[in-house]
Amino acid sequence: MRIAMWSGPRNLSTAMLYAFGNRADCVAVDEPFYAAYLAQSGVEHPMQDAILSSQPTDPARVVAALSTPAKPVQYLKVMAHHMLPSFPLDWARDCANVHLLRHPARVIASYAVKNDVAITLDDIGFAQAERIHAALPGPIIDSADIRANPEAMLRALCAAIDLPFDPAMLSWSKGPKPYDGAWAPHWYDAVHKSTGFAAAEGPLPTLPDHLQPLLQEALPIYTALHKNRLRA
Repeated sequence: MRIAMWSGPRNLSTAMLYAFGNRADCVAVDEPFYAAYLAQSGVEHPMQDAILSSQPTDPARVVAALSTPAKPVQYLKVMAHHMLPSFPLDWARDCANVHLLRHPARVIASYAVKNDVAITLDDIGFAQAERIHAALPGPIIDSADIRANPEAMLRALCAAIDLPFDPAMLSWSKGPKPYDGAWAPHWYDAVHKSTGFAAAEGPLPTLPDHLQPLLQEALPIYTALHKNRLRA
């Protein structure tokens, strides 16, 4: 079984990767199209050279490398914003496609801490999430629901994709994982300190004025997808 978990950045996506990666029957793959995205978009990110040297930069080679998983379950953490319009999506038609959301105010606030360049809608993945969900429909899950009740939501997700639930998904060991991407030292400090899903989040952050237009762009997309989310 192949699971494509589509997400934007700062969406609980690494914790979900660790949850599935802790299953004995699962091989976890971290953002396989990241180097291809950087090479073909011209975007510059932290740890650029390390990322480009760690993965194929040709999306066709990425797809080929994903075609022979080493375990019965292959879990792919795929960033929606990495999938440029020219990148193939046909490979995912035989996957269980799942779409992970987080309120854009939280995404923008978290992203700004780690990457303080001028943030655009393309950087945070909401427009791409809308396009990919239309092309590859599947369950929509919200990170807030997972954090509020991890076991209930993971059980509901597993049922929705016809995968037996494994309690091992609820916790993991501290520290880096062998399947972490080359970018982990910059982005994964908080999740490396964790042993499971964090508790429910508090009130939405208040964004500064210069980020309010971005929030207003992303919010209608989030709202439209969120209303159809999976519930426990």
